[in-house]
Amino acid sequence: MNKYIEEAKEKFGKMLEEQLERVDRINADKEFVDYGKLDQIVIGVVGGDGIGPAITKEAQRILEFLLEDEKKSGKVVFNVIDGCTIENRAAANKAIPDDVLAELKKCHVILKGPTTTPRAGDPWPNIESANVAMRKELDLFANVRPVKVPEEGIDWTFYRENTEGGYAVGSKGQHVNDDLAIDFVVTTTEGSERIARAAFEHAKKTGKTRVTAVTKANVVKTTDGKFLDICKKVAKEYPEIEFDDWYIDIMTAKLVDKKRRTQFQVLVLPNLYGDILTDEAAEFQGGVGTAGSANIGKRYAMFEAIHGSAPRMVQEGRDKYADPCSIIRAAVMLLEHIGYADKAKKLERALDICMYEEKKLVITGRADGATSAEFADYVMSKLND
Repeated sequence: MNKYIEEAKEKFGKMLEEQLERVDRINADKEFVDYGKLDQIVIGVVGGDGIGPAITKEAQRILEFLLEDEKKSGKVVFNVIDGCTIENRAAANKAIPDDVLAELKKCHVILKGPTTTPRAGDPWPNIESANVAMRKELDLFANVRPVKVPEEGIDWTFYRENTEGGYAVGSKGQHVNDDLAIDFVVTTTEGSERIARAAFEHAKKTGKTRVTAVTKANVVKTTDGKFLDICKKVAKEYPEIEFDDWYIDIMTAKLVDKKRRTQFQVLVLPNLYGDILTDEAAEFQGGVGTAGSANIGKRYAMFEAIHGSAPRMVQEGRDKYADPCSIIRAAVMLLEHIGYADKAKKLERALDICMYEEKKLVITGRADGATSAEFADYVMSKLND
């Protein structure tokens, strides 16, 4: 028994050292990139795997169309980064191969398709999620997901902490012995404070009047308790914005409460709860295939589709019929982030016309619906409407 405990203590000690070093890195990196001051903005394009390359190619095509003048002048450059497929990651036995990570770090922003994360029973090694690894390597601490359904009175923006919580060391849990397995949750002062401040700053910038923290601090008292305490502390700096907090279990119910859900505006959450709640929220505007996602750090930002890689569609030869709406939504957020708000609004408007108003083309994922390319053409035809 002592042997098992000593081995676990040694692994835990190494994990603590890694996390304390990460805290030091967070503290050292203070300033956000000012894209307006850059001579050139490098947009990395990562297709990922499964249906990722098919849909990402179409979003890239739309971005290049909108940024044609900037591309010609050299203000914007596109860098297509291959090698983030499950096959390549498995061969390297890394979530992100070293050469791919080096290319990512040459970019300012990244447009990313879905990537496959191995599960038990899959023919792949137990490598970490590429998404999780990218967020950690590039310190993309804020996962931002907007959900809007105007006719239902829904206008939510979720600020999910992206580098800590239950996912920070998700691949480093310990099988102490055959009878006991332990996983870990990580919460730091620095990590919690910066996501809380980002949520309040967004509310202030956009004229929102309410920020809601979502935790399970009544049960998970140490880590969730710390997150909530820091949110309360930051809230005092924004007296003009109302602050409240809810527990994750009741919040999942209140999002479907027609009377209550319209009251929520900006929500700030630890990693796992944010992952769950944003998928639920996306269903209100048509499902995860309709929602984009931004992952914001101080030096880098990554924009992605929030659905999976759907390898079965590729196996069945249906990847050309995959829905590109989520990755196009991500492209809207990318444009806004790098300072092209007018182009972002134009693309968002065109996508809304195609998805919700005219609906002349329908994506079904099969041959009875439009292809990704046909839908992208449809969106581009509406950019001036």
